[in-house]
Amino acid sequence: MTRYTLALDLVGDLTLIAEYEAYHKKIWPEIHDSIASAGVTDMEIYRFGNRLFMIMEVYDTFSFDAKGASDAANPKVQEWEQLMWKYQQAIPGAKPGEKWVLMDRIFKL
Repeated sequence: MTRYTLALDLVGDLTLIAEYEAYHKKIWPEIHDSIASAGVTDMEIYRFGNRLFMIMEVYDTFSFDAKGASDAANPKVQEWEQLMWKYQQAIPGAKPGEKWVLMDRIFKL
């Protein structure tokens, strides 16, 4: 198993943040299926203010490139991603169009 950590910012609007959280309390079944079928075994998202932090546990065969290609070919995932951009904004330092950004581990006990 491999663990990845990622960060993303939300638009700094409390109403939009509440809407975003409501969507994530019951994600669409197609989104759940696309995550699980890519080899993600566990995923958690935490929020402080408008900053999000994601932890992903994946099988060793997981590939971000393969997940991206699969997502690009899935109309329901594309619909979800387009909807989520209403709430999300790139974190400082992200490349244009980049959402979740991989974080570097700097400490482990």
